[in-house]
Amino acid sequence: MGEDRELIPQPYPPASYLAHKKELDAAISRVLEKGQYVLGEEVAGLEREFARYCDVRFGVGVGSGLEALYQALRACNVGPDDEVITVSQTPVATVAAIELCGATPVLVDIEPQGFTLDPNQIKLAVTSRTKAVRPVHLYGHPADMEPIMAISNHHGLHVIENCAQSPGALYNGHKTGSLGHVAAFSFNPTEGLGAFGDAGMVVTNDLELAEHARQLREYEWQESGISEIRGWSTRLDELQAAILRVKLCYLDEENTRRRKLAELYNSLLFETELVLPREKRNVRHVYHHYVVRSQRRNSLREYLTTRGIATRVQYALPVHLQPAYLGRVKCTELKNTESVSGEVLSLPLHPHLSELQVSWTCMLIGDSCRKGH
Repeated sequence: MGEDRELIPQPYPPASYLAHKKELDAAISRVLEKGQYVLGEEVAGLEREFARYCDVRFGVGVGSGLEALYQALRACNVGPDDEVITVSQTPVATVAAIELCGATPVLVDIEPQGFTLDPNQIKLAVTSRTKAVRPVHLYGHPADMEPIMAISNHHGLHVIENCAQSPGALYNGHKTGSLGHVAAFSFNPTEGLGAFGDAGMVVTNDLELAEHARQLREYEWQESGISEIRGWSTRLDELQAAILRVKLCYLDEENTRRRKLAELYNSLLFETELVLPREKRNVRHVYHHYVVRSQRRNSLREYLTTRGIATRVQYALPVHLQPAYLGRVKCTELKNTESVSGEVLSLPLHPHLSELQVSWTCMLIGDSCRKGH
């Protein structure tokens, strides 16, 4: 590739547009010509199609992933004086949505293999104020939902999945989004199923939760246009829905591509000192991110950056250690979380990456390991 090689990117949304340009342009033109730009036929179509994809009955389109997380909590009547158990190794939106409801986040530790909520920690964190549990299917690897559901059901808690990074992932043969009582998806441009702006969706098999979420997104309006209780406005644009309907058709194909590239990474990095991602026996990882662990993470990242390889640290500082949240959240002991956060590094991975780019990245990592960088 030489000194003038192009940057090997992390998620690269323009590649998705170029791959499906003709269909996407047609979908965008269709919406513009119809003249209805919010909550029309495209949104209704996406809600049906994405709910069917997730093997659930209902989908409710909203304006962003954060709004989907919030909407799902509100649909479960989470509010002031309630507590919600979740993790600290997560996008900040997971915790921010809980605070938007007036509830208190209770952050528990993760399992070091899948980086997801340790079910045993739920028992230690439940109090009389606990209302819900929010597992995060991080990096595309599903959380261990069977014990999470058993413990939560025993205590009468709602389980609200955060599926932003896991559309299409499987746990015991079932799609994420169908495993809890209700789930929230983000369609941010960098997600596995990404729009060309912000968008999100709440999905569920529960008719009552679906109707509550649908009412909340437009000020809790009833048929008369009168608000019986306080709601807010979070509506999915027709343009984004039309784009997502096109891209949904390719999601399984692109997830398969992600898995193929992850297997190539695994084979080429097997003999390095890196701790490689592994999927548990009963799950199908979709590798939204290919995340390795290294005790010399920062020097490795610098070595790759200077050679044109884009990497990311997700997430360098767990939520409970971030300045905005110090002293504002409840925590159990987070030993695994704090250990993992200092070592994780995301290598380039998206469906339009080439095998040559992966091989070049791995060769440089091998060089770095041999040189001790």
